[in-house]
Amino acid sequence: MRIGHAQIDVYRQNKFYTADKATLLLMFYQGAIDWLKRAREHMENRRIAEKGAAISKAHAIISELLGSLDFEAGGDLARSLEALYRFMLEQLMRAHVSNQIKPIEDVLSLLATLKEGWEGAVAQLRREAQSSRAAGGG
Repeated sequence: MRIGHAQIDVYRQNKFYTADKATLLLMFYQGAIDWLKRAREHMENRRIAEKGAAISKAHAIISELLGSLDFEAGGDLARSLEALYRFMLEQLMRAHVSNQIKPIEDVLSLLATLKEGWEGAVAQLRREAQSSRAAGGG
């Protein structure tokens, strides 16, 4: 049996729409990382229009992350993330305008570090929830 592109797209959409908040956050980080890797490749190959489109996609994802911050619940963490996301957005604009790879590399590094941290936090929360359920806590 051969699976078509339309079926794969439906699968990806369903995965996105049915994901819990933690999984969705990690998907956003991975999406931004993937787009920035493409932007870097396009920049290296002097494909300026494609570079701009890829940076724009990553910019949109990071803007969405910024817009989703809950300052009331997140406190200092939310304020720190706000500063990081704003810095990333500035770096992406710098990379786009100047055609420099370094700002993209800097943002990729930050995103990878944040994603790794969130992966650890999510895994810990899931282990705790599983332990609680196994102990009869719900």
